[in-house]
Amino acid sequence: MPDAAPIMTLESVSMRYGAGANAVHVLRDVDLAIGAGELVAIVGFSGAGKTTLLSIMAGLEQPSAGRVTFLGKPVTGPGPDRGVVFQSYSLMPWLSVEGNVALAVDAVHGSRTRAERRGIVRRYVDLVGLAHAKDRRPAELSGGMRQRVAVARALAMSPQMLLLDEPLSALDALTRAKLRDEIEAIWSRERKTAVLITNDVDEAIMLADRIVPMTPGPAATLGPEFRVDLPRPRSAAELNDNVEFRRLRSAVTRCLIDTGRGRTTASGRREVVLPDVSPSVAGPPAAFAGARRRIGARPPRAWVEAAASRPVNRYVEFFNVSKAYPTREGPLTVVDGFDLRMSKGEIVSLIGHSGCGKSTVLSMIAGLTDVSGGGIVLEGREVTSAGPDRAVVFQAPNLVPWLTAAENVALGVDRVYRHATPAERADIVGYYLTRVGLADHMDRPAAALSSGMKQRVGIARAFALSPKLLLLDEPFGMLDTLTRWELQEQLLDVWSRTQVTAICVTHDVDEALLLADRVVMMTNGPRAKIGKILPVNLPRPRSRKSLLEHPDYYGLRSEVLDFLEGCERGRDASELAA
Repeated sequence: MPDAAPIMTLESVSMRYGAGANAVHVLRDVDLAIGAGELVAIVGFSGAGKTTLLSIMAGLEQPSAGRVTFLGKPVTGPGPDRGVVFQSYSLMPWLSVEGNVALAVDAVHGSRTRAERRGIVRRYVDLVGLAHAKDRRPAELSGGMRQRVAVARALAMSPQMLLLDEPLSALDALTRAKLRDEIEAIWSRERKTAVLITNDVDEAIMLADRIVPMTPGPAATLGPEFRVDLPRPRSAAELNDNVEFRRLRSAVTRCLIDTGRGRTTASGRREVVLPDVSPSVAGPPAAFAGARRRIGARPPRAWVEAAASRPVNRYVEFFNVSKAYPTREGPLTVVDGFDLRMSKGEIVSLIGHSGCGKSTVLSMIAGLTDVSGGGIVLEGREVTSAGPDRAVVFQAPNLVPWLTAAENVALGVDRVYRHATPAERADIVGYYLTRVGLADHMDRPAAALSSGMKQRVGIARAFALSPKLLLLDEPFGMLDTLTRWELQEQLLDVWSRTQVTAICVTHDVDEALLLADRVVMMTNGPRAKIGKILPVNLPRPRSRKSLLEHPDYYGLRSEVLDFLEGCERGRDASELAA
């Protein structure tokens, strides 16, 4: 219960769709009181009903049971006293920035003079930092700028309450951090009551007075709340060393992880075993001894024997690699002098702000993009083209929608294991789909899978190829935070059994530290290069909970955050490396 008098209350709110045996219970017995001027963050899993709950607060939907009041009156429909900012911007493409904001102002403040309405529009366009772009149309704006227009539009309606439905989730990390700071600054000046829907724990801590977790659906409800007693304004780099921030971050994370474990129930699964075969690209076909290995065993013997002859300390080598693209003004050098050696079995995370060339480096070693200067060597051979010895997991898994999960994985397995029997190939497909938690969904078409499930298929497909090098290009970037946590740990589980050498491109500091043996930090582009390399000497196996409790974790996190903040402020490479 907030300290201030409630401006909105929800009493035993429930929501179901359908009737009888086919009814789907989305929310059940939700109770919440929100004080005037308070910012409450509701965090939870995708599909838990967070957006449905926000729609009920906005009056866009009516609950199946229970009662919602705003300023002491029942909420029976939407109104300008509650401004909503959705994940998607919903801007009119033919109108300018000012035109989109004016559309709302004219509808709500129609009784005011034209000059007064124009003054309101200008005030809020200025407030979100878009005065310089007031005449641009949405197509001419970045994603962050479009979301600022949506925030300005909501504020210009002069609502007594702001309802924010994951307003930052579609943005890159740097834009997200900047807009998050702007939202906090605007909220501090306007002192609007606000409810923020998010799946990002750090975002909730940075913005909220109170964090309220939501239990997994169906029939989701609210869990125990956490009060955020941290001084404002809040800086991510400064809070990293704050004892209360660490305690709160750990407590909320543990709560969500423990709650999430109850989402799925154990089911009977056929025992999947991995045949003792090696991929055709690794050399001449091995004799099929018919041996079977249960889940949890080491990789096939033939794979282990073939791997034993591979160089250990210089398994992957980047020699002064550069990439330039032709432009009308001349060559544009994106990556300049990327130099790195990787050991066999090592995981390296590449991190940096958008545009620093992370994905370009990954694309060059994958053989998908030509190298402009220098060279890349994998296991003693120069990389000149793409090949199945390098498996790539992209941000979007690019599955064939009409094929099942198993058939999508089999597309690669059938090519790489050409000399295996159909039964052995099927066992390989089944083994890796089981390892990523899809044993019960192998026969479902890709089109019927959730985003998280599709990405699991992409991960299973990559590991099933038994690659020499696994390349991960922000593989969890399009997923909600909690699904990302699950898949990170499943990825580590599969990696622990294969010990495949891997490079992971990410913008997530916690993901970089969780996965990697070394974090390679890149300076801003153009002419991006390695600014600093941070060894991550944390014990394996790792989990998010164990990392949060390790005494060295926040020190490592601080080094990466300081580097990224230095890049944002324009410090040069020599300063960043210090």
